[in-house]
Amino acid sequence: MAATTSARSSRPGPRAGFGLIGPRHRRHTLPVDELDALALPTGDDGVVVGVDTEGRPAVLGLSRPTAYDIVLIGGLWTAQVLALRAAATGVRVAVETGRAQAWGRLTHAIASQSGMTVHDVGRVPPLGPSAGEPVLVVRDCGMRPPRGRVVSAPWQAVLTLLPYVSPVAPRLIRQARLVGVQRVSPDEAELVGRIMSLPPTERDALSTLADGVTLWCNDRDRSFTMTRATDTETGLLGNARRVD
Repeated sequence: MAATTSARSSRPGPRAGFGLIGPRHRRHTLPVDELDALALPTGDDGVVVGVDTEGRPAVLGLSRPTAYDIVLIGGLWTAQVLALRAAATGVRVAVETGRAQAWGRLTHAIASQSGMTVHDVGRVPPLGPSAGEPVLVVRDCGMRPPRGRVVSAPWQAVLTLLPYVSPVAPRLIRQARLVGVQRVSPDEAELVGRIMSLPPTERDALSTLADGVTLWCNDRDRSFTMTRATDTETGLLGNARRVD
């Protein structure tokens, strides 16, 4: 009896709420000097704006718990691709524009699937952003956009589109957290290069960029990105173009 009792007590038995005790293995350990070799293939959370010069996805994080201002000196096509992709991720997109007809086809095509709305300049209502319903305001208001009634806030990013480097561009660039620059004239490239402290090679490249290529930069990082449209995006917006 004693032997039977001993054998039973040595078997793994059920634990209340946890099931049977599983097999035991040695712990997995890694020396400190080998930690750099441990990596996971994960990317940032956000909108894929294209691929970088090495073919890796370039991701723009729009939904943030802090105010986030973006300036894009470029074409309407790129701004619309960004708006379309943001809406596809669940971001509510409000477009403030003086050319509603240029956004009409896009908004009509996706109106039943997203919260994209179009408003006249100065008529964007309060949008009530939250972590569960982040917002992107796209300001397509020409060369001299007026100060917006709706500004960046937690979970509400604002993207201001400038077709060229206008007189108000230096102020907007200095206030922005992120700046995107597409093909501009050599004089405009010189001005942007000074404001953003770009190396000469990157500054000179701005006047020769192909359609769909954007230099995204801030105080610390810079990346040339090629935006390639999907078949659906091409059907709605056409091919990439710098000038509309």
